[in-house]
Amino acid sequence: MGEVYQKGKLAKEASYQLLNHTTNEKNDALLLISNQLLEDKDLIIKANKLDLENGREKGLSPSILDRIMLDEKRITDMAIALKELVNLKDPIGVVVEQIEKENGLKIIKKTVPIGVMGMIYEARPNVTIDAASLALKTGNSIVLRGSSSAKQSNMALVNTIHTALEKSALPKDAVQLIEDTSRETAKELFHLKEFLDVLIPRGGKGLIETVVKEATVPVIETGAGNCHLYIDETANMDMAVNISLNGKTQRPSVCNALETILIEENWFKQYGFSLLEALHNKGVEIYGDQTVCAAYKKAKEATEEDWYTEYSALKISIKIVDGVKEAINHINTYGTKHSEAIISENKENAAQFLSGVDAAAVYHNASTRFTDGFEFGYGAEIGISTQKLHARGPMGLNALASVKYFIYGEGQIRN
Repeated sequence: MGEVYQKGKLAKEASYQLLNHTTNEKNDALLLISNQLLEDKDLIIKANKLDLENGREKGLSPSILDRIMLDEKRITDMAIALKELVNLKDPIGVVVEQIEKENGLKIIKKTVPIGVMGMIYEARPNVTIDAASLALKTGNSIVLRGSSSAKQSNMALVNTIHTALEKSALPKDAVQLIEDTSRETAKELFHLKEFLDVLIPRGGKGLIETVVKEATVPVIETGAGNCHLYIDETANMDMAVNISLNGKTQRPSVCNALETILIEENWFKQYGFSLLEALHNKGVEIYGDQTVCAAYKKAKEATEEDWYTEYSALKISIKIVDGVKEAINHINTYGTKHSEAIISENKENAAQFLSGVDAAAVYHNASTRFTDGFEFGYGAEIGISTQKLHARGPMGLNALASVKYFIYGEGQIRN
């Protein structure tokens, strides 16, 4: 038996044990992990430096290296997030519905853990902690499979989790890491229906498309983030510039960062140069349509591919449109159903945009950077779902629960 099968089996066995543990026991385990992260921070940073050195040798881009990087602040933030997760309500064991039939049958619908979650992700070691902590809080076990670019960091983090779980009431085997990062192990995980109840991919467009296409395990699709901002004719200039800069430059490597700005043509004539200059001064490469390139000589001509591209870097594509309808059509054609925003003082335009755009999160006069489990009050998130079944948007605790019917009788039989 290979590593994937063995660890999947251990996780399945642990999932049954988790059903017997209380909310207090789960919370105690999370607090132990939080404390252990701080105790082990030097070891984690040392392992992370190996990943960063390997990444530089392989020529990984600065944006990917930023995703991989763990420093004392990021580790401390993870520890704080775990404590915040403890304070959130446990979604397991909640009575959703209760029915009493005429024949005396009592039917109670309760929330229960999903069971065993599989998580396949790229270049983000923080996902190791986010996913494991959410799984444990909801009574699920989890099989993690990160990328080779963060292998040493992921191993160090899971070692920290295991050290903490050994001090807790929860089974250590509830969190498993596939250390072999070859394509073969990924494919094996795609088909591990014997042990996995759900598989969640988190990464770039290529990874997600591969998992959705090839997996026989049920998949929750977390989409790539080709996020748009539409600036309409009535938009406040300062607001539009500030939100554009925040959406693109605050952290360009994340999935809720802006990748395309659509600008109403009259607004562009008045304020477009100032916006483009502000972006350029922040180091952003601008890819524009013919109107943009004619007005701003530092812009490069955008291709059809640019409208589809999630740059995850200091690059942005900009297109001039004649109104909200064209903006909506563009987004629904090229977007990834993640996060989309409109800057407007026109309530009708805003309402038309919010209802017409097909995305998990839509914003009026605010940055797309808020699409995040922490910002939405869910604590750590396991991903941002861009599908419409079961879960959509930032997936917090409630998205990791299923339901079960408990039926109580006194000898009733069906006629």
